[in-house]
Amino acid sequence: MTATTIPPRSGTAFRLAKGETLTVIDPQGEQVADLVVFNAADIHEAISSGRSLDYASKLYLTTGDLIYSNRSNVMLSIVEDTVGRHDFLLTPCSRDTFRIIYHDENPHQGCFGNLEAALAPYHIASDAIPVAFNCFMNVVIQPATGVFTVEAPLSRAGDYVRFRAEMDLIVGLTACSALQSNNYAFKPIEYRID
Repeated sequence: MTATTIPPRSGTAFRLAKGETLTVIDPQGEQVADLVVFNAADIHEAISSGRSLDYASKLYLTTGDLIYSNRSNVMLSIVEDTVGRHDFLLTPCSRDTFRIIYHDENPHQGCFGNLEAALAPYHIASDAIPVAFNCFMNVVIQPATGVFTVEAPLSRAGDYVRFRAEMDLIVGLTACSALQSNNYAFKPIEYRID
């Protein structure tokens, strides 16, 4: 199946059936994609960074790791990952992100706004949008202090991460809008469902 393109600084939402795989591709390199998922049968069950990181006992999830819901059910398995560095700590960028961090007077709606618009047809309210699995995002943490910096993604053109759906899902996916996350350039993201 051919890949679908998400244009720079935009997002989409779609259904993913149990057993299908979702491949998130960075076609040009150094571009982040925010990924959120919800149980298609009950949208109050959603991806949980806290539970996923807790159960994996590590901050950087990769091939073989599981992504859990707020109800401790497995939503996704990471079946293949050519990068190995993604973020599952930071919230989707938003108008407030650009106002507070970048001091923008007329801020972009960011990934949060893009997810909000894309998920609205599925009756998922903005307050229900959780911390995303930020594909390819490179957050470096200083062990002694806990201070972190957002560095350029390690992904190169064609790199990807592949997930298997462990339940029927509603997926929100973006081509991230934050300057720091994407090494100060905005590029598309591609995805494929198999």
